[in-house]
Amino acid sequence: MLEITKPESEESQSGAARVFTFFRDRLLSGDLKAGDRLLAERELAQALNVSRPVLREALRSLAMLGLVDIQHGRGTFVRSADASVLGQALTLCLAPEPTILDDVLQARIAIECQAIRVACERASERDLQVIASTLDKLVSSLDDPERGGEADYAFHLAIVRASGSRSLMKIYEAISPLLMRSHIERRRDTFREPAITSGLVDAHRGVFLSLARRDPDAAERDLRDHFAIGDNLRRRNLISAYEPKRKRS
Repeated sequence: MLEITKPESEESQSGAARVFTFFRDRLLSGDLKAGDRLLAERELAQALNVSRPVLREALRSLAMLGLVDIQHGRGTFVRSADASVLGQALTLCLAPEPTILDDVLQARIAIECQAIRVACERASERDLQVIASTLDKLVSSLDDPERGGEADYAFHLAIVRASGSRSLMKIYEAISPLLMRSHIERRRDTFREPAITSGLVDAHRGVFLSLARRDPDAAERDLRDHFAIGDNLRRRNLISAYEPKRKRS
């Protein structure tokens, strides 16, 4: 039976925080794994020095995040984390921020630039074929912001998957709702500008070719150049929105 030691800072933690800390620490240590059943409610509440109502509420919160499965009459079981559920929670936390899409883009750059370097070493032929197919879809959807945004997201997602890094993949999936929105909004801003859409295809093709050649420095450089296109677009849009006002004043 799993031995439970109480957190050193128990006095400063709320009951719910003690439950979350216990669950997190046991996952990190490997004492708890997907499929394991937690102690019975009475035993767990006593061991963590929390009331049973507090324990139930904390477990319900973990269940809503997809981290545990509460089966009445059988017990509470550990589940593999569902990135889509965690992503919804993260999106709700970040959504009120006024510059959230710009901020998430910075996280995306950090994740993808590392992912593509690792993918240059680890990507299988199957991974490259998947990325190539998403590139084909991207080219065929330049005049449709919705389909184009989805194809753009799929291309970058396939690169992160090709890295074979579960950590990078989980983090990327967690912010996927915001990433998808960003891709679609950027396409709405550009799909009527042939010069930009043409450059978009060339940029993606260059990223793919550098990855296929397994050149991490070139792949990261091409990827950063691709991100710079979006930065330049937003800067131009901002200038065009305010320039007429300056001329009239």
